[in-house]
Amino acid sequence: MTDTEQGVGLAGQSGDAASVLAWFRRMRATEPVSHDEQAGVWHVFGSADVERILSDSATFSSEFSSLMPAQEDVDRFIKGNVLRKDPPQHRKLRNLASKAFTPRVVADLADRIDVIADELLDAMAGAPRVDLVADLAYPLPVIVIAQLLGIPPEDRPMFGRWADSLVAPESQTGFIPNAERTRAMAVVMREMNAYCLDHIRRRRAHPTDDLTSKLVAAELDGQRLDDEEIIGFVGLLLLAGHITTTALLSNVILCLDEHPEAAAALRADPAALPGAIEEVLRYRTPLAPSMRRTTRDVRIGEHTVPAGQIVLAWLASANRDERRFAEPDRFDIRRTPNPHLSFGHGIHFCLGAPLARLEVRIAMEKILARWSEISVGDGAEHHDARGIFGARRLPLDVRWA
Repeated sequence: MTDTEQGVGLAGQSGDAASVLAWFRRMRATEPVSHDEQAGVWHVFGSADVERILSDSATFSSEFSSLMPAQEDVDRFIKGNVLRKDPPQHRKLRNLASKAFTPRVVADLADRIDVIADELLDAMAGAPRVDLVADLAYPLPVIVIAQLLGIPPEDRPMFGRWADSLVAPESQTGFIPNAERTRAMAVVMREMNAYCLDHIRRRRAHPTDDLTSKLVAAELDGQRLDDEEIIGFVGLLLLAGHITTTALLSNVILCLDEHPEAAAALRADPAALPGAIEEVLRYRTPLAPSMRRTTRDVRIGEHTVPAGQIVLAWLASANRDERRFAEPDRFDIRRTPNPHLSFGHGIHFCLGAPLARLEVRIAMEKILARWSEISVGDGAEHHDARGIFGARRLPLDVRWA
């Protein structure tokens, strides 16, 4: 980094959304690939470079064990975590999981999502003020994923606590793999692994028609997942199965509050919701960075990044890249094409993307039908946008139709 202002890295950058977006804009213009010595990472901000990183798993690995000390609880969780595997292990896990988590499974959830969303909205019927996150955006996907896996929904407070510890650590350099991060993860993963393993063993002994039982039974070319591999997949679904959806639904409301003309257009034409959701994914990307490890010396932009380095590919910056999107800071629910990278790209494209889109579409259809007026009230609280773009708490003043 060549300039004091430009040189503000991950640890020194303010975490509010406006500041983070300004940082992205400045860095795309002046230093689209930069070395952050304090955090010990390389930042990549441009869409073409980010897409290349996500596409080339041979050069940009998703496996970080070489950078973290061995730890039994962490290793057990990572064993079946498809997000942290490279081919050929990734291919085996992804193919077997895909046999259980099929488009038909997701499509068949629509009626159940519809019922759950109605129940949650009924519970707040007539209230002039609601908290979108606590009352709808968090419980909806958690109940859905818990039912999908055959897990009691009353255990959902645990899922949130695990997610807060593992996905949104208090320190924004805290997600970077090292000995300190390993120790922090181990405490949470010990509890989560034990919970998931107990559930998996019950389903192996007494299978039902839930997704966990399907994972236990899934077979491809004579291969099956063992219990510890299933731990990683079930744990991943419990965490990632609600974080993106919760953030995305809150972001839809935030975008419509900021752009009332878009809200009016969707009320007039609810069929435009799928396109609007894609634009929200681009405009307020739920998970801002994607992390990789270089396996060899590699040229990115004007820099040669050595082997063994951590690279933060900033999805939220790539989605605002002026070279990829016309008027990227304009919110346009009719934007076509919209090649955002919010669900990743390449072999790690999010397996749960269809479910997140379905949940948010159904929830928004009901919100627009039930609430004739919506405005964001005082007291909103947001995640640190260097990790998650989305609200922790989102009070809304609503008028019921």
